[in-house]
This record gives sequence, C-alpha cells and structure tokens, in this order.
Amino acid sequence: MRITISALLMSTLVVSGCATKANPFNWFAGSSRTTVAPAAENTNPLIPERTGLFKSSNEEVGFLGQPMDSVSSVVIERIADGIIIRVTGLAARQGFYAVQLTPGNAEQKAVDGVLTYRLEGLQGPGALGGPTASREIIVARKVSNQTLQGTRTIRVEARNNSMTARR
Repeated sequence: MRITISALLMSTLVVSGCATKANPFNWFAGSSRTTVAPAAENTNPLIPERTGLFKSSNEEVGFLGQPMDSVSSVVIERIADGIIIRVTGLAARQGFYAVQLTPGNAEQKAVDGVLTYRLEGLQGPGALGGPTASREIIVARKVSNQTLQGTRTIRVEARNNSMTARR
C-alpha cells in the first residue's frame, strides 16, 4: 500500500511540472483574450440583451384574442382617479380565458367623443354551446381621468353587437 501511494505522489509531482494536458493545473488555464464591441450610449452593459422567450417589451405584439359573441351589459363605476368599466359578455362556446377590453385605437384616445373598446379573449379547448351561465364572462378595465379627457361616450364592441354608456 505504501508503494502505491508513493508511486502516485511521485507521478503527480512529475506531471505537475510538465506543460502537457495530463497536468491538472493546465486543464482550465487555456485563457484567451477577446475584444468586445463598445456598447451604445443608452444601454447598460451590466444588463444582458434579452432574446428568445424573454424579448424586450419594445417589440410589442398585439393581443391575439378573438372577439366575444355579444355584450350583455356595460356598467361605469366612478373611482377617485378615473372610472372602472365593467362589462358582461357572452361567448359562443365555453373555454374562453384571458378576456380583456382592448382599446379600439393604439393611442387609446376618444374619437369624436367616443372611447371604443373591443371585448376579446383567447379561446381554449371547450365544448360548443353549453348553458348560458358557463359562457358568461365579466371583465373590468380601469381608465384614468387623463384618458377620459374629451370623452362623452364609452362604446364596447363584440362580434354581434355593441353597447354604449354615457359618462
């Protein structure tokens, strides 16, 4: 046993003095110098650039939802810094999720005093039809006083109908 340990220690000392790949001290010593392009003025070099699933929010993709079948009611509730629009809608089939009120235009501004929203949602697997209670959707959206400037009417559109509410 002593001979084996002695031989192992001697071979380790001999190999550690060599510049070969058998030397464990040379396994991770292969450093090389690379140059990095200078970063743009507005970017922080400590924050990595997002790619793949985690893309930057600068590349906005519109909501890919489908319009609901109809709008049943529109209720406007006043709050301290604006209003809450509460909409009850009816889907043609079960399985809608992520339902939202999508602005009618990109700026979310009133056109001729009318602020328009579309009742849309993502459609998952679900049965066609079904009882009305299982297809009913309630969604709300907060609108600030700043957005409401110049707005007299709020209109919510669905596939088959639309409803308006006056402020």
